[in-house]
Amino acid sequence: MRFAFIAKHRHVWPLEWMCSALEVSRSGFHAWLTRVPSARALTDATLTPAIDRSFKASDRSYGARRVWRDVLAEGLACGLHKVERLMRENALRARPRRRGLPKDRAAREAAIAENVLDRAFEAAAPNQKWIADFTYIWTAEGWLYVAAVIDLFSRRVVGWSMSATMTAQLVTDALIMALWRRGRVEMLLHHSDQGSQYTSVQFQALLKAHGITCSMSKLGDVWDNAAMESFFSSLKIERIQGRVYRSRDEARADVFDYIERFYNPKRRHSTLGYLSQLDFEKQAMQA
Repeated sequence: MRFAFIAKHRHVWPLEWMCSALEVSRSGFHAWLTRVPSARALTDATLTPAIDRSFKASDRSYGARRVWRDVLAEGLACGLHKVERLMRENALRARPRRRGLPKDRAAREAAIAENVLDRAFEAAAPNQKWIADFTYIWTAEGWLYVAAVIDLFSRRVVGWSMSATMTAQLVTDALIMALWRRGRVEMLLHHSDQGSQYTSVQFQALLKAHGITCSMSKLGDVWDNAAMESFFSSLKIERIQGRVYRSRDEARADVFDYIERFYNPKRRHSTLGYLSQLDFEKQAMQA
């Protein structure tokens, strides 16, 4: 590593100074410089650019396991531990995730609608179980509220909407987009929390008009919609964290880019065997 550092910076600082500071000999450096690269060094030189491409394409959010899947998809054979080592040596460190969801709390009162989903976050086919919620993003113009609907079969975001206000229209628009994208649905379960937006006459009428069964989390229990919390956590950590939005429109454009250009078509999801949401649905249709 010391010789590599010297080779990289020898046009910046005098060679003699660096060899002295790093306690190596000039003859040793020149011997290293002319040495035939080892098989390991050649393999590392091939893998490192692929690792770097995957990491940067994920907006620096991927850890070693997802990067490894991308490297394998390029047709390069290597082990997970090699990817971990090369990421460590090249200072490619994913943004840290939150330590966890808020602590589980017992229900304090009966839900407005029964919790039909009951934390069963799997579905055997598309359009059987949808989950929904909204979050908020700070901009220089004030809060931007982002609502989303996810199909639990593929964890794909099938509907979303954004607004400067936290109204029933916000969540209604997200569901309308999901219905438009997915077409006619039958025997569909829609799960959300007990927020006033989801209990509103407007939203409940939309569910009833399409024959959708309503399910709601127990009051104040985020674990009842943990899969939705996981998506919003990924959105904030992988894209929003550390960014400053000068306007709501700037934030809207970035959230759109994350969902439609990265999360749905490209982001490898551990629950789906490290396939992206769209690839998982394509494979399911071909099976």
